Amino acid sequence: MTLQQLRYALAVASYHSFNEAARAVFVTQPTLSTALRELEEELGIQIFERSSRGIEITSDGVEFLGYARKVIEQSDELREHFRPDRPRMIRYTVSSQHYSFVVSAFIKLVNAFGVESYDFCLRETRTMSIITDVHNLSADIGIIYLSQHNRKVLERYFREYDLEFYGLREVSPHIFVSSASSLVSRERVSFADLVGMPLISFEQGNYSSDYFDEELIRDQSGNKVIRVSDRATLFNLLRGLNGYTVSSGVISRELNPDVAAIPLESEARMTIGYVLRKGIKVSRLTENFINYLKASLGDSSSSPGNC
Repeated sequence: MTLQQLRYALAVASYHSFNEAARAVFVTQPTLSTALRELEEELGIQIFERSSRGIEITSDGVEFLGYARKVIEQSDELREHFRPDRPRMIRYTVSSQHYSFVVSAFIKLVNAFGVESYDFCLRETRTMSIITDVHNLSADIGIIYLSQHNRKVLERYFREYDLEFYGLREVSPHIFVSSASSLVSRERVSFADLVGMPLISFEQGNYSSDYFDEELIRDQSGNKVIRVSDRATLFNLLRGLNGYTVSSGVISRELNPDVAAIPLESEARMTIGYVLRKGIKVSRLTENFINYLKASLGDSSSSPGNC
C-alpha cells in the first residue's frame, strides 16, 4: 500500500469518476484503475463498485476512506512541518440548502482559517444532492431541515445513505419578500394576504415531491409558481416581481439588506440541522463550522443529537 494509492482512492471518491480523478492527479485512467485494483487485492476488499448511478462507495470503502483521509492528512502535515516553503492545500466542502446563515458561517470559517493555501467549496444545491454528497464523501457536512411532514421520508433516506442528522434550531415558517413590499409593516401574514403574488420556489429536479421541497408549507390553491435553482436569482425575483418564498426566517441582514422576513400564520415547525456521514471522524474544520452555524442561527441552538 502506498500514499499514492490512497490519494488515488480519495480522488475517485471526490470526483465519482475514474476519468476525472485520473486527470486531477495527473495520471492516465488505466494507471489509476490498475493501482486501485492492486490496492483492493492487497487489502482483500472492494472500495468502489460501478452501478447505473455511477461510482458507488462500498461499506468497506467508506471505512477505508475514513482511515485513508487521516493518513493523507498526517502525511501532509509532516511534509508541511519539514517543508515550510510548500504550504499544504486544505480542502473542505459544505453542501447545503439555500440559507444565507450558512453563507455567514462559511465566511467566518474562511476568515478564521488563517493559511495561505486552501480549496473550500460552498455548494447550495437540491435536497437529494445534499444527501448523496455527504454519503459519497463529496461534502464534509450537509445542511438540511426536517419537519413533521418530511421527517419520516428523509430519515429513511438518512438510514439508507448512512447519515446522521443533528438538530440545531427549531423555527416557525416565515416569508421572505422585498424590503420594498407593502407587507413589511405587518407583524405576521396569512396565505390570504399573499393572493396574487407569485411564489418563488427552489426546484428539486427529479425529486420534485413536496417531501424534498425547501419550502416548509405552501398555499396549495396558489396558481403562480416560479421555480429557480439559486438563491441570488430567487432574491432578485422577490424584488422584481413582488414575489415571496416560504422560509426559516433566519437571514443575514448584512448580506441581504433588501430582503425582509415576516412570520407566517401556521402551526408548522422546521428543525434546521446538519447531516454527517456515519463512521467518519469529525474534523476540526467541521467542528468549527458547526460552532459558526450555531452563532449564525442565534443563541437558542441546541446541542447535536437533541432534535
